[in-house]
Amino acid sequence: MHDEITIERIITFHPDYRDELRADYLECNNKLPKGVRLRFSYVYRTDEEQDELYALGRTVVNPKGRSAKRPMGYKVTNAKAGQSDHNYGLAFDIVILFDLDGNGTFETASWKQDKYFKIVVDFFKSKGYTWGGDWSRFIDKPHFQKNYTWEELQKLPKFKDELTGIYYPIL
Repeated sequence: MHDEITIERIITFHPDYRDELRADYLECNNKLPKGVRLRFSYVYRTDEEQDELYALGRTVVNPKGRSAKRPMGYKVTNAKAGQSDHNYGLAFDIVILFDLDGNGTFETASWKQDKYFKIVVDFFKSKGYTWGGDWSRFIDKPHFQKNYTWEELQKLPKFKDELTGIYYPIL
């Protein structure tokens, strides 16, 4: 079993790796028990979407984490537009879904670092993805990416993908 929303989002991954990611997703999802599913909450992200996320907790109030110490709430990302591998179709973020009542409706989402999250992390790391949970400067536990830096990706020429209409770097 798989998550159709994730399958649709995988289409926006860089064409050089799209089929590989789809196969990896299906394999990983099958390692999870009944009632637990993997969803990709983000794959490709436009520059506008990236800047909106960058503003959260800085110039736009993020209700998550809002307190007297953090009147603007939590910062979501340290990456401005063009500074995230999402902007090049080479990253994805995950969430674990649960079917709590057993009716096949996976509605409850979690980023909690539990045994299911560990299965996903270990799997994608074994496939060569960089995990944001291993970073030291800004830890981003739901994040995985191919091994490119945004600085490298910015310098590369781009092509327009016929399927998505998205401009991706020529790798």
